[in-house]
Parts: sequence; structure tokens; C-alpha cells
Amino acid sequence: VPCARKGGIRFTINGHSYFNLVLITNVGGAGDIHAVSIKGSRTGWQAMSRNWGQNWQSNSYLNGQSLSFCVTASDGRAITTYNVAPANWQFGQTFEGTQF
Repeated sequence: VPCARKGGIRFTINGHSYFNLVLITNVGGAGDIHAVSIKGSRTGWQAMSRNWGQNWQSNSYLNGQSLSFCVTASDGRAITTYNVAPANWQFGQTFEGTQF
């Protein structure tokens, strides 16, 4: 049974310069994330690895770039949110993207 959520998928960015740890919450649809990719405004798409739970990590330097995410659910559906975090994002902030 698909999960209906109010609002968009939330991305909370933690970590430091070369370690971006992104907690992804409020996921609708299947509700379980299978894969995540991240794109800075000056990079291509890069696969993230699951750290634990719904925390996904990237070891790229993405400071000063707007961030886009592609989230793939366990049912195979994918959703891409472009420029969800502006170039002046800071660690500890949460941004809301589109929803399944």
C-alpha cells in the first residue's frame, strides 16, 4: 500500500567539507529508499552510499554549490529534485523537495 505524505521529501545535510551525510525523511510512495544520487551545480550525478538507516553519504566537496537529489524507492520509482538546497546551504539545514 503506497504511503501518502504531506509535504515533500526532506533532506537534512550534516557532516563537513568532504563528508556530506544526508538524512532523507518524509518519503511517500513505497516509503523505503533503494538508492540516492547527488549533484552539485558544478558536478555530475554521483551515487551516494547508505551510511545507516536513511542516512546517505557522499565524500565529495560540494560546498558553495546548489544541490540536487535523485531518490529511487524500493518499488523502482525515482524522483529528482533539482536545486533543492541553494548554493549558500549550511550543514545542519533541512530542505524540502518534491514527493512521490
